Amino acid sequence: MKKMLCMIMTMALAGSLLAGCGGSSQEAPSTTAEAKTEAQEKPEESGEAPTEEKADGEATTDALKIAIVSSPSGVDDGSFNEDNYNGILAFIESHPEATVTPVREETGDTAAAVQAVQDIVADYDVIVCCGFQFAAIGAIANDNPDVQFLLVDSYPSDAEGTEVSCDNVYAMQFKEQESGFFAGIAAALETKSGKVAVVNGIAYPSNVNYQYGFESGVNYANAKMGASAEVVEIASYAGTDVTNTNVGGNYVGSFADEATGKVVGKALIDEGCDIIFVAAGGSGNGVFTAAKEAANVKVIGCDVDQYDDGANGAENIILTSGLKVMGMNVEKQLNAIADGSFTGGNVLLGADTDSTGYVKADGRHQLSAETIEKLEEAYALVKDGTIVPAANFNEIQPDDFPGLN
Repeated sequence: MKKMLCMIMTMALAGSLLAGCGGSSQEAPSTTAEAKTEAQEKPEESGEAPTEEKADGEATTDALKIAIVSSPSGVDDGSFNEDNYNGILAFIESHPEATVTPVREETGDTAAAVQAVQDIVADYDVIVCCGFQFAAIGAIANDNPDVQFLLVDSYPSDAEGTEVSCDNVYAMQFKEQESGFFAGIAAALETKSGKVAVVNGIAYPSNVNYQYGFESGVNYANAKMGASAEVVEIASYAGTDVTNTNVGGNYVGSFADEATGKVVGKALIDEGCDIIFVAAGGSGNGVFTAAKEAANVKVIGCDVDQYDDGANGAENIILTSGLKVMGMNVEKQLNAIADGSFTGGNVLLGADTDSTGYVKADGRHQLSAETIEKLEEAYALVKDGTIVPAANFNEIQPDDFPGLN
């Protein structure tokens, strides 16, 4: 399967790599100054980050020039991009000489995403790339060994589209299916109508993982926890993954289309869904709006704690949020770069490293005590590997996975 996926990525991403290395005539991506810290306001004295000596004589770089390149929804999307950005800001709090520049790639196209990185690679010490569309930065990384890259949601690929590991790229993928699994259990246990759904952005592997995990969680709650819930899918919104396989689900087709997100959300509510898991980036804001305008509909947030986004007058529509703990891992790797201990590689992060989960903090969810108890039991089984939810490419199905039977 890994070789097959690499072949698919060859066709899907080779063009983007050529654009990244060929000096395309596309305009440089826009840079914005969203949420600048006080440290970011300081003028740059030179293009090189100064170093200072540690007590043991080893040099450490504190004044890192960092860029974060994101999808069209930007670093204030309240979800995926923003969590990565917050990890950088947390690093800057303890390294006030460091700076960060958000770069919003306006199209979401894979070729444009790689070109956006190519356009700025000479100007920064560290580039954080947010999303599967940045997979083909492998050649750029190899051509710029003095620049460190943090790649979120993908592993780098070379000019042929083959997955590679680079000394200067820390590439992190997450077991989104685990967070989706917890969301599915929560939805199945808390639904009053018996109908639940998941809305996604684009059928990239990470998004399909959320979908399959959610379906696995609903099936698990039905089989093991006394629930009786149906996952609703509208055929006209079915997704097609990177292997051109129809994965079903409810896909907006973008991570930055609130209007269509609202249409999809309303269509599911009209079908009777009273709990919707939203894994759609900025498009998910439209689903939130549809839920707020309806009666007795709850939403499960994604990637980060989205409870504040659920405020609806005196009420709140957020049931809980499925977590993918990116910011913590971004901050950790920036610290490693600063202290000289950075090591590149491709890693898969999940519950066993506290990198997936769900929100259970008091005042940040509306789950019953019984539901939380059952979620905690399931979490322990996921963490120790007893339960392995279905994912896009783990050759496991939502209706037949380890731990279900």
